[in-house]
Amino acid sequence: MEVVQVLCMKGGNGDTSYAKNSLVQKKVISLTKPIIEEAITNLYCNKFPTSLCIADLGCSSGPNTLFAVLEVVTTVDRVGKKMGRQLSEIQVFLNDLPGNDFNTIFKSLPRFQKDLEKRMGAGAESCFINGVPGSFYGRLFPSKSLHFIHSSYSLQWLNIYMASSSPPSVLKAYYEQFQTDFSMFLRCRSEELLEGGSMVLTFLGRRSEDPSSKECCYIWELLAVALNDMVAEVKCEVEKEGSFTISRLEVSEVNWNAYHGEFCPSDAHKDEEVFSRYQKIVADRMSREKTEFVNVTVSMTKRG
Repeated sequence: MEVVQVLCMKGGNGDTSYAKNSLVQKKVISLTKPIIEEAITNLYCNKFPTSLCIADLGCSSGPNTLFAVLEVVTTVDRVGKKMGRQLSEIQVFLNDLPGNDFNTIFKSLPRFQKDLEKRMGAGAESCFINGVPGSFYGRLFPSKSLHFIHSSYSLQWLNIYMASSSPPSVLKAYYEQFQTDFSMFLRCRSEELLEGGSMVLTFLGRRSEDPSSKECCYIWELLAVALNDMVAEVKCEVEKEGSFTISRLEVSEVNWNAYHGEFCPSDAHKDEEVFSRYQKIVADRMSREKTEFVNVTVSMTKRG
């Protein structure tokens, strides 16, 4: 069975759902607000659209999904008003794999609309939400149909695990897979974005050269490229693909202890027995040493 058919976070709103165990991801989204605002401001300055089409790729489910949308949409509204320009309509496309719990997202839309009205007033009625199931390593939208793309903590997912004992062939396979996947991602998005459109992408990274570093492996059991290598890889693939220019690239950190011992991000996965045991291991690590995520955020613009 293909990974795209089974990979997803645990849906619903139960105690072990992703919706109840994703505070770190929310904090990471908050850290990128200045970068998102800068990208949208540049979009307004260079090419002001009468309506705006936005995509959030790897949206998952739960409050973070609509939190990210709320931040992006209200930023659009705020920047527009500041510049004396008002959009007629905003379309938001929420994308994740077909197994994602889109039903929970849609059930949350009435509350989202109320939150949006508090921030935007009557303009909230002109924001339309759509679900788009599918892998972002392929085409998702018509050509030249999007103005802005956002993705947070999604692009680092690969079906390869590296441990301290992994042979060089596994490390090589990871780097090659990252190059292949990210290059495909860029090609697809370059087709879908309008000229002057922007993307803000956040990856999980690490400072250590050790590919089994605690900076990412203990919780997620997935590996991101070492920080310096990731920055170089991202720049290299963007330049090689040729459709985008990098406007901004930043590194940020967020502590694991955002959870304050109340829950563990591993609970958001479906195998409850395995991860309930894993929760104890993570809690022990958090009590004995400083633990933090390192994030790489890149903002890029589609060339004219």
